[in-house]
Amino acid sequence: MGLFKQNPFGHYLFLKKWIIRILGGLTHRRFRGFNELKIEGSEVIRNLPDNNVLFISNHQTYFADVVAMFHVFNASLSQRDDNIKNVGYLWQPKMNIYYVAAKETMKSGILPKIMAYAGSISIERTWRDKGTDVNRQVKMSDISAIRTALNDGWVITFPQGTTTPFKPIRKGTAHIIKHYKPIVVPVVIDGFRRSFDKKGLRVKKKNILQSMEIKEPLDIDYENESIAEIVEKIEYAIEQHPSFLKVIPQDVLDAQETLNQQRRWRPDSN
Repeated sequence: MGLFKQNPFGHYLFLKKWIIRILGGLTHRRFRGFNELKIEGSEVIRNLPDNNVLFISNHQTYFADVVAMFHVFNASLSQRDDNIKNVGYLWQPKMNIYYVAAKETMKSGILPKIMAYAGSISIERTWRDKGTDVNRQVKMSDISAIRTALNDGWVITFPQGTTTPFKPIRKGTAHIIKHYKPIVVPVVIDGFRRSFDKKGLRVKKKNILQSMEIKEPLDIDYENESIAEIVEKIEYAIEQHPSFLKVIPQDVLDAQETLNQQRRWRPDSN
């Protein structure tokens, strides 16, 4: 790799690689140490093409979700089967992984700005700005940036646009799918909300069993399926459809909590 080689967004790949290496080394124990990340679907990652892949996921923290995906995706490409043992997989990371994030979030401090250089596609939210509800048009430059990233590699997006569970899917994701026809890979995560603070920067609780399930790509009829049908397909795929939200009897909740305690990872479990 040339010292001054850049990606389509003008980021120097040499610098980006070192940012990924350093941040990866610093965050590894958050997913294999303080807590334990259970992974399913590594083989899906290894069977994907090098570009035009869109990962869709539920969202639990601002930063920890996507950091975990950088770990899992690179570990999978380095032939790890559903684990992130030995962080050496980040020595030669996949350099064309991008993630969609709110511009105001990525400008909120020095650390987010550094993380943005690792692969952020920073966009202006059309419904929220600085804690206030807004209603504005999608910027074509934001759509163009996502298209550029898909042409170059893989893109991670959180189609609800919020860490609050069971919020509606933003139609913009469905429009991107219909127009650019990427391979769409659903990812379902859990345990991050319990492990970290809302930003995903501080470890809030240790010994939590986190999980990440990478599902098979969605079967989408790009020409004939409507935006509403694609939205519904996304809701089911990332397990955020209203049907997943149901009233659960207290005795079932208590039994589930007991099971969670039994599944809780312990340092001597390896």
